[in-house]
Amino acid sequence: MSEPGVVSREVYAVCADLVGRLTDRGLTVATAESLTGGLVAGALTDVPGSSLVLRGGVVAYSVEVKASVLGVDAGLLASRGAVDAGVAEQMACGARERLGATYGLATTGVAGPDPSEGKAVGTVFVAVAGPRTTRVQALSLTGSRGEIRRRSVAAVLDLLAQELLDEDELSARPGSGSGVAGEDAPPPAG
Repeated sequence: MSEPGVVSREVYAVCADLVGRLTDRGLTVATAESLTGGLVAGALTDVPGSSLVLRGGVVAYSVEVKASVLGVDAGLLASRGAVDAGVAEQMACGARERLGATYGLATTGVAGPDPSEGKAVGTVFVAVAGPRTTRVQALSLTGSRGEIRRRSVAAVLDLLAQELLDEDELSARPGSGSGVAGEDAPPPAG
């Protein structure tokens, strides 16, 4: 196994497992990142062979980019702000659809040092959008700005790992079919 370059050994191990599982199944992933600023995509690209599964990523730090590039509803952004479960869900769906991936991952939140939009430091939402479902997880993290960002990366990767495990269990049921295949990904945006 290669050595991690950017991330901790624990996160690298999760990424290596995810890249292997996605590669074996012919599945792909795309990222939409706000507070993590590309760290999720960076963690995945630490793993040799990740180019087979990572379609790309969008760093959507501004609400304008969230709306125009990822398709997040401007009304939702205006009423709820960028740090919201619905925004995370729409970011993940936008990454999946616009980059033509089987799974879209998203992170949005407040890393600090100051609160933002009335949300406390450490308020984070991560999301995974896949062929069957979208999962959103709310987090209340503590620590430094760097620690909050690193924990957000780990959380969204863990959420994808859980989604893949659940898909395995579902596809193992009699009469359920394979459930997830590369052809379940949306067509690449043109």
